[in-house]
Amino acid sequence: MRRLLPYPLLTASLLVMWVLLNDLTPGHVLLGAVIAISASNVMARLQPQKPRIRRWLSIPQLIAIVAADILRSNIAVARLILRQKHVRRVSGFVTIPLDLRDHTGLSVLACIVTSTPGTAWVEYDSARSTLLLHVFDLVDEGEWIDLIKNRYERLLMEIFE
Repeated sequence: MRRLLPYPLLTASLLVMWVLLNDLTPGHVLLGAVIAISASNVMARLQPQKPRIRRWLSIPQLIAIVAADILRSNIAVARLILRQKHVRRVSGFVTIPLDLRDHTGLSVLACIVTSTPGTAWVEYDSARSTLLLHVFDLVDEGEWIDLIKNRYERLLMEIFE
C-alpha cells in the first residue's frame, strides 16, 4: 500500500481539491484520483526531506498571525494603489539575515512572504543565510527586518528546529 500511496495525505488533499474545483461526478473523481496518485508517486521519486514538527501548538498561532497580516496588508496595498497619483511611494529591497536553517521552515516563510501583498521573496543566499525581500512601499528597513525575524522566523524556528 505504501508503494501505491507514498504520501496518502497529499493524495487525499489533491483529490479533494480536484473535486472541489470540478464537479462531483464519477469521471472527475476517477480522473482526480489518477492525478493525485500520480503526483504522490512523482513526489516520492523526488525524495523530499521529511519535515519534523517540534511544536504543534505554535502552528495555530502562526496561522492566526499570517491571516491577520495578509488581511492588513491587503488593506494597506489597496489604500496605496487607490491614493491619488501624486503621492510618491518608494519600492525597495531589504536584505534580512536569517537564523532559520530548516528547509521546510524556509519554504513556509517563502509562502508567507509571497502570499502577503506588497512583499515578494526575491532570493535566499544559503551561504550567507540572507533573504532578499522586495517591498512595495518601503518606509523603514529596520521595521521589515524586525517583522520577519520576530514575527515569522521566531515561530518557524519553534515549530521546525
